[in-house]
Amino acid sequence: MALAFPTACRTALGTALVTYAGSGALLKIFAGTQPATGGAETTKLAQLTFSGNIGTCTNGVITLNIPASDTSADDTGTATWARITQSNGTTVAVDMNVTATAGGGSLTLDSIAVTLGGTVAITSGSITVGNA
Repeated sequence: MALAFPTACRTALGTALVTYAGSGALLKIFAGTQPATGGAETTKLAQLTFSGNIGTCTNGVITLNIPASDTSADDTGTATWARITQSNGTTVAVDMNVTATAGGGSLTLDSIAVTLGGTVAITSGSITVGNA
């Protein structure tokens, strides 16, 4: 049987994740195959910093606060996944898939084609907790 959490529990778990990530968490965007959660990072294309906490959780869904665009991408490649870490960059809070806007990913970018030194802009992001 699959796990099934009631909405109130999913919201509590999501709120705990927001707290765990903390203020000033980092959002790292990568090319390549997404590893198992917490696995080795692949080619980092960009890194953005949340200005406060990562978002708010309502009805078991964390809606991300969109960080300012990265105006100087670290590398060239196709964005495929992202990782949110605590501000120290070492403790993983969550890994997620990345798509272009309207692509259905947990994190959407205006373009998944990233060019070294170019701008990386997030259009939306959400994390659905539990069984929803």
